[in-house]
Formats: sequence, structure tokens, C-alpha cells
Amino acid sequence: MKNIIEIRSYQLKPGTGSQFHQLLHEKSLPLLAAAGIDVVLATASLQTSDAYMLVRAYHSLADCEQSQQAFYTSAAWQNGPRGAILACIESCNTMVLAADANLIKSLRQQAGPMP
Repeated sequence: MKNIIEIRSYQLKPGTGSQFHQLLHEKSLPLLAAAGIDVVLATASLQTSDAYMLVRAYHSLADCEQSQQAFYTSAAWQNGPRGAILACIESCNTMVLAADANLIKSLRQQAGPMP
């Protein structure tokens, strides 16, 4: 059972929202899924396309740290969309929270089907 969620809030460089969205959905999300990382929600802000949120669910804080370490050091990420995605990001904030199945389900329903 997944017990935590990680929420990443991205402030994107002006005008890069649609490029970031495309890169995330076409390149990064499939890599995250292949790595076994559960992306619950990936969406632009309703206020501006230059702000984005990514929510991922994990079994524990240790699972979060291990999964991300493996993913972000992988050749698929390093040689794939990393550079183009990072070029869109002005800043990023991360928060990890306890979550129950109902919260995760509710967030997942907001997302619709993930690629």
C-alpha cells in the first residue's frame, strides 16, 4: 500500500508551458512508468500554463529516495529528455506528505488516464 505522496511544484520559464507539458507527457512519463514510479497527477496550473504540478505515490520515504536515485541516474533519463525538461524549469519545490488510498485515488481521478 502506498503511504506517501511527493508533490513537485514547478515554476516554468515564461512561455515554456506547452513545451514542458509535451516533453513530460511524451518523454518523461513513459520513462517514469517503465521505472515503476507511480505518477498520480501531472498537470498545468489553472491560473497559468507556466506553473506545473507533478504528484507521485510511494510506499515509504525510503522507496521514494531509492526510486528517484535509480531513475535520475539512469541512462534513459540522462541521455533522454533531461536536458530539454530542465531547460524549461525556472524553479522547483518539493513536499512529501502522508497519504491514504482515498487521497491518492481522488488525485488520480483529477488526472484522467496517464500515458
